[in-house]
Amino acid sequence: MKTQKILLSVLTILLVSSVVVNFYLFKSSDTIQDNILSTEKLFDLKFSPAQRDSMVDGIKGYLDKYKEIHKITLDNSVSPSFNFAPVPVSYQFDKEQKKIDWDLPKEVVMPERKEQLCFYSVAELSVLIKEKKITSLELTKLYIERLKKYDPELHCVITLLEERAINQAKKADEEISKGIYRGPLHGIPYGVKDLLALKGYPFTFGSKIYKNQIPEITSPVIQKLDEAGAVLVVKFSLGELAMDDTWFGGLTRNPWNTEKGSSGSSAGSASGTSAGLVAFSIGSETWGSIISPSTVCGVTGLRPTYGRVSRTGAMALSWTMDKIGPICRTAEDCALVFDAIKGKDGQDPNLVDLPFNYDPKKDIKSLRIGYVEDYFKEKYDFRTNDSLTLKTLREMGLNLIPIKLPEQIPSMAISIMLEAEAAAAFSDLTLTQKDTMMVLQKKGAWPNIFRQARFIPAVEYIQASRIRTQLIAEFMNVFKTVDVIVCPTWGGNQNLMTNLTGHPALLIPNGFGKDGLPTSITFLADWYNEADLLLVGSAYQKKAGFYQKHPDKFLP
Repeated sequence: MKTQKILLSVLTILLVSSVVVNFYLFKSSDTIQDNILSTEKLFDLKFSPAQRDSMVDGIKGYLDKYKEIHKITLDNSVSPSFNFAPVPVSYQFDKEQKKIDWDLPKEVVMPERKEQLCFYSVAELSVLIKEKKITSLELTKLYIERLKKYDPELHCVITLLEERAINQAKKADEEISKGIYRGPLHGIPYGVKDLLALKGYPFTFGSKIYKNQIPEITSPVIQKLDEAGAVLVVKFSLGELAMDDTWFGGLTRNPWNTEKGSSGSSAGSASGTSAGLVAFSIGSETWGSIISPSTVCGVTGLRPTYGRVSRTGAMALSWTMDKIGPICRTAEDCALVFDAIKGKDGQDPNLVDLPFNYDPKKDIKSLRIGYVEDYFKEKYDFRTNDSLTLKTLREMGLNLIPIKLPEQIPSMAISIMLEAEAAAAFSDLTLTQKDTMMVLQKKGAWPNIFRQARFIPAVEYIQASRIRTQLIAEFMNVFKTVDVIVCPTWGGNQNLMTNLTGHPALLIPNGFGKDGLPTSITFLADWYNEADLLLVGSAYQKKAGFYQKHPDKFLP
């Protein structure tokens, strides 16, 4: 089963980020043979003296090649000459896009005070704008004022786009007044994680190293939202280079408890959406960066299938794992936003153009719903709320099918792929020692990970990729028996596994813990089946009602 197309040149690229025997180590040692012996211990290898002697000339040649490679400056936007395709070529999917009847509310009542609109869903706001009960300009000004008011406490704003947003809102109102209606996102204010490029504006990656970087392009995701008539008001914070919630402006705070961080790395997107500073936001995930902050901040996050949403004009961390997706109040809102941003852009070679046939009127009882039985039996923090989630799903008339996920595959071992790719994406920081300028300098932070990843052998990266192929095959078997899976958010290694396999995930708030902070449940689906995923998640969400809870401190 061919799931990954890897050109021969990938070996050279990987050797940049995975120096099998480090040049500086050899330079300071007596002989290359001695250093080969030392390096064997790092890589779990064993060679004879004669074998070591035979390698000397070849390794000297490698060192010369490494030095040549290090002379080339590679921008973060330059991708490797290979494409990751998790879905087997023979896999069959719907080919026809049907017209979506969103079944939006027939009538939405204006609140007593306009500021209460800040916690309305995109679906509700779209009805009010279409019916001209509120203008985009009024709504945009409302969110801008809240961004100014609350950012000093939340530290979630990197760039406020006030002038651009006001102009976009005026354009939206003018079009709507002339009967030109672009759809449910027309006139809706939103924010993006600051790893998406917006031509002419700072593009910081959350790092002071890139604080003054100004891109010459605009991300297709933002372009598609522009075409949908949405109004971009803010570029939100992210943990530096997409890790955690600390950036050059400080710690992004959790609206439910501002003494705590919002988690990351889509820190500002989740925090700002939770606090009612935008109607929705765009985040990204490589390994939990939508799921984790959405959980902590009590919002709804969709991690789409790998290859569903353009990453052109986005900071690269892992070419085979990065994904862009919406963070909203509801699953219904996630569906509206996802429909606008999905599809090809003419540049990202990993993108597919498949239908999204979301049908709010579809009977979810026709779907096979699985649950990861072993995970729910474990002792963990969310267990009580998760048990109530299963109870609610059964009360909805769903027959839950017990399943297992392939924990026998060593997914943590495969995660070296992420570290190797991240080290390559920011190789120049290691080589120039600019990594010392980064905020976090602990063992588990990027600077140290980038350095240690230089010692991941190219051979082991490829072996990990082959095991990843086996993991993908195991998940194919799982989804032969079910359509949607309900799973504890932090159950087992499911979050890592499904990020490696490229499957979509939907994070839904499902209550509060003893500390008063939100908890969550995760729904999973097969590749490109965001429609059923969002349908089931939305049905549960409307029944459970936790999306209607908002942090008291930020209520109008």
